[in-house]
Amino acid sequence: MATIYLIEQGTYIYKTYQRFVIQTSDKKTIEIPIREVETILVFGNIQLSTPVINACLEAKITVLFLSRQGQYKGHLWNLEAINLDNHLTQFKRREDEIFKLNVSSAIVKGKLLNSKQLLLRLNRKRKIDKIKTVIEGINSDLRALSSVNNLDTLRGYEGISAARYFPAFGCLITNSEFSFCHRYRHPPIDPVNSLLSFGYTLLFNNVLSLIIAEGLSPYLGVFHYGDSKKPYLGFDLMEEFRSPIIDSLVLTIVNKSLVSSSDFEVVSSEGAVYLNDNGRRVFLKHFEARMNEEVSHPDLQSKVCYRRVIQLQIKRYKQSLLSVVPYEPFLRAV
Repeated sequence: MATIYLIEQGTYIYKTYQRFVIQTSDKKTIEIPIREVETILVFGNIQLSTPVINACLEAKITVLFLSRQGQYKGHLWNLEAINLDNHLTQFKRREDEIFKLNVSSAIVKGKLLNSKQLLLRLNRKRKIDKIKTVIEGINSDLRALSSVNNLDTLRGYEGISAARYFPAFGCLITNSEFSFCHRYRHPPIDPVNSLLSFGYTLLFNNVLSLIIAEGLSPYLGVFHYGDSKKPYLGFDLMEEFRSPIIDSLVLTIVNKSLVSSSDFEVVSSEGAVYLNDNGRRVFLKHFEARMNEEVSHPDLQSKVCYRRVIQLQIKRYKQSLLSVVPYEPFLRAV
């Protein structure tokens, strides 16, 4: 099953027989059988015909609408994707502080362990002292998690560990054309932050589409929260995948010179740096390759791709939501 990324502005997608036809602004076309499509991500000024929308609803194809830079705007979903029993349970669990703390603690533990694993793996040959110190600090944060008894303290440790991690992440960049010291999200102010932001956006949207497919409300999270209507469960369940999927991918793209300074554009009015269309194409190609990379998961005997691993983790969350089974995070093997 394919994920379609529509990024070229002015693209039009229409339906003919049982196929989607993607027509770019220069009138070039690509045809894809509808039965092979699972998700469509629409970046910016892209037009979908009414028959395409109807076909997506009928075939239960999730369509996510994003800004040109990848910020989530909304999604199209089929009525059958709404499971009221699951949603009611999610609402009830919002009042269960023990459930929220236990799941959130597991999520943060998974995120920290995977972040530490990336630093350990990539620092084996380099033996950078600063990274060794950061790893010791993350170990200290992990030990402290066992005594945390409220979400605010847990969020504090997650923030402290992230503040340790990102400068060490920057030390792993070997391409002299790029540098990275701190994480800047809104907006990204340099190419590496831009790559991370775009990667996290793609990861989030993949997690979001799989949450919807499981009949869960993406808006009812346990760790992230806020007054605005955002898909907080998506933010929750992507955390343990940031490092093994996106951070390691960004280091590979940068250190192997798969992108250059010409693949970015500066928006002076925002003080922001974003990937341009060519840069997005390069990133999407390697992101899809990473999502299809096979890794081990304890719930299955054979290796499976990362997209399947994310689905298994969402199923784990759903099981913990509907029963007394504790949530266990995904831990990237050594």
